[in-house]
Amino acid sequence: MQIKTVSTQAYSGQKAGTSGLRKKVTVFQQPHYLENFVQALFNVLGDVQGKTLVLGGDGRYYNTIAIQTIAKMAAANGFARILLGQNGLLSTPAASAVIRKYQAFGGIILSASHNPAGKDGDFGIKYNVSSGSPAPEKLTEAVYAETQTIKNYRILDVPDIALNQLGNQQIGSLSVEVIDPVEDYAQLMANLFDFDKIRQLFQSGFAMRFDAMHAITGIYAHHLLEQTLGAPTGTVMNGTPLEDFGGGHPDPNLTYAEDLVKQLYSDNAPHFGAASDGDGDRNMILGRHCFVTPSDSLAILVANAHHVKGYQNGLTGVARSMPTSMAVDRVAQALNIPCYETPTGWKFFGNLLDANKATLCGEESFGTGSNHVREKDGLWAVLFWLNILAVRQQSVAEILHEHWQQYGRNVYSRHDYEGIDSQIAKQLMTDLQSKFPTLLQQTFKGYQIAFCDDFSYTDPVDHSISTGQGLRIGFTDGSRIVFRLSGTGTEGATLRVYLESYCTEPSLQTQDAQTLLADLIQVADQLAGIKTRTGREQPTVIT
Repeated sequence: MQIKTVSTQAYSGQKAGTSGLRKKVTVFQQPHYLENFVQALFNVLGDVQGKTLVLGGDGRYYNTIAIQTIAKMAAANGFARILLGQNGLLSTPAASAVIRKYQAFGGIILSASHNPAGKDGDFGIKYNVSSGSPAPEKLTEAVYAETQTIKNYRILDVPDIALNQLGNQQIGSLSVEVIDPVEDYAQLMANLFDFDKIRQLFQSGFAMRFDAMHAITGIYAHHLLEQTLGAPTGTVMNGTPLEDFGGGHPDPNLTYAEDLVKQLYSDNAPHFGAASDGDGDRNMILGRHCFVTPSDSLAILVANAHHVKGYQNGLTGVARSMPTSMAVDRVAQALNIPCYETPTGWKFFGNLLDANKATLCGEESFGTGSNHVREKDGLWAVLFWLNILAVRQQSVAEILHEHWQQYGRNVYSRHDYEGIDSQIAKQLMTDLQSKFPTLLQQTFKGYQIAFCDDFSYTDPVDHSISTGQGLRIGFTDGSRIVFRLSGTGTEGATLRVYLESYCTEPSLQTQDAQTLLADLIQVADQLAGIKTRTGREQPTVIT
């Protein structure tokens, strides 16, 4: 065994965002770029002698190359064991499940989530701690500081691992166990949901389509939906993971899952439709001629958790990200359980889940999950919906409309302006915030402003404080507009504008959200000058 110590120079900008370090593939291909970041991580982790590391990714371009490098560096830095997904594959929620099941020291997940893939696409790397949760800010900040001063890295000079070969391999003193990427996750799902009831649902003639978008969940959906639960062959669309995700944008929303949406809005639509993203942690839910917003989906899962065996004993609490609609707040109030409002980023839910303060969590960005792992989980949400549909024997639309009748409808939409100039985006936010002292009590198109703030969060478990999490403008009728710059892209800036109003009038509840929010959309543009500053007449994506 020969450990090589390689001299290197620091790269600027190796700072992890809300879900790790994401850059263009060409950036990661620079000499020593990946190695610098990995060594900085290992330096911060400290003594890893005798420890187990989980390793895998979403199968995008550069995934297998990066895995070989990381494994050899893990060996050189003292790890005793790696649990590695076959062919380098592990969905993000499955990686979290494996970390937890085998009590690993942590895991490295290679993914840029819902960002496009391929030679000219994006790549990403993030670290999850022993709970299965994404690394906390304290750790990611320490890694970033280390990347700015790094002088060398350690790597083992050995042949590549046979990634397709299940079982144990040895590189130096490191034991590499190549595992089935689906098996442990599938067992966990079987413990949470009533698979017999879901099988009966499919046997009754129930039809669904699941769009894996040529990404990681294809292997999980084929196994669970078609092989285990008996959904007809062809239920899974785009089910073969490809290095470029078929040239598509693996973001499960109404814009990028266009073929699925067309099927669900056709004359002979299936009963149920769903999609997941590049690394398997997001979900979109559709019924016949019916789209369920992620905010409504979270609220409905909470309201119906008693129908699902893994949650039938009750929920300790729920949590949502600040921009997510307040629909789940109303359900939590009815159930007399706490509802926590956190910043965007799944890591903020980790402490609540670990402390048993929350059982279900969700974000408006098509992410939902629970205490079964420490990541959001796309297929878990789909199975949760299938379990509810099997128990209630109603359509998606019927369940959604009954929910609105009981709790009222939080009419909600997100407008994304992607790839705008970063300086323009930052100036827009700065100028908007500077207006806050003058906006109180002012009225715009009938909406009177009750408060304006820059959202900050004090963690109820460790009392850490996170500031600068998004600009909120609240109105006296309970409506909200939230402005936030996204931290998940790799080019320019993405301005996200979240719009929400509350509707209890049954005759209005089924109207299109954009129609109901039309005045609030105009107020958002009036307050921030979006069209004038960005030159965009319309958002890139509306969800």
